[in-house]
Amino acid sequence: MALRTVFTELLGVRHPIVSAPMGGAAGGELAAAVSNGGGLGLVGASRADADWVSDELAIVSARTEKPWGVGFLSWGADVSAVERALEFEPDAIMLGFGDPRPFLPAIRATDAKLLLQVTDMAEVEDALAVGADVLVVQGAESGGHGARQGRSTLTFVPAVLDRAGTVPVLAAGGISDGRGLAAVLALGAAGAMLGTRFQATPEATVNAAVHAAVAAATGADTERSSVLDIIRDAPWPRRWTARTLRHPALDRWRDRETELAQDNSAKSDYRDAVRRGDYPAEPVWAGEAIDNIDAVVPARELVESLAAEAEAALLRATAGRTAE
Repeated sequence: MALRTVFTELLGVRHPIVSAPMGGAAGGELAAAVSNGGGLGLVGASRADADWVSDELAIVSARTEKPWGVGFLSWGADVSAVERALEFEPDAIMLGFGDPRPFLPAIRATDAKLLLQVTDMAEVEDALAVGADVLVVQGAESGGHGARQGRSTLTFVPAVLDRAGTVPVLAAGGISDGRGLAAVLALGAAGAMLGTRFQATPEATVNAAVHAAVAAATGADTERSSVLDIIRDAPWPRRWTARTLRHPALDRWRDRETELAQDNSAKSDYRDAVRRGDYPAEPVWAGEAIDNIDAVVPARELVESLAAEAEAALLRATAGRTAE
């Protein structure tokens, strides 16, 4: 049983599995491993230094001949950064969190497919209006940044499918194993994007403490908040909050965000902790499906096992049915 979908056909990949372009975790080595495993690996360009991005794109382009891509924050990137990335001839560019229009001329001048992440129905309409090749539908269960008042993946995806027509939809948020992939395929999605699960791979650019934290945590240990953005002086627009593992700053400043924004001493203390390397000074981005992650697995092997698990889950779901 092959998990062939309109997405796998469009991107020329074997499995309908995409690794999220996680800032600080998704470099060239991870993207290449995912692509070599049959999925679509994405480098997280985010707001990273331009030289770092170029180095990572050189790595992925050298280590795989399979399709791969790059993801940017629309609110934080500039057109020149996307143009520079396009020089490496990625097969896909993903944009999220902001207006994609400034980047469209450069992308449309190439063969790269445009993946647009959406977190509400207004963003769905905008993405369809500008001609997205693929919609990445992010549910509130996702790790990292997302809509402050987001919808659950299992209800949001069908609503988007009813509006998207022939545009392929990828589900994101709350998916960390083959059962989750099977579930969204059963809903009608053309594939899934996973972030937290790929953070727990040796190729991800995170340290061993993050690996250990992800493997030990449960969904109840995650929280969506703007506290960690504020204390880090991260310029994220406040309409998007971040889901992370528990953190001392969350316990101290929960429901006191306005006060924290004006407390320079608290921010200074946080920066000092980061410099000392105190864990967990930096946020650990994590989604609610973290319960299903208990080991660090090589990314290529992970892609193949996710696909096999999804196939098995779909077969179990249809076992015993008789033709009518």
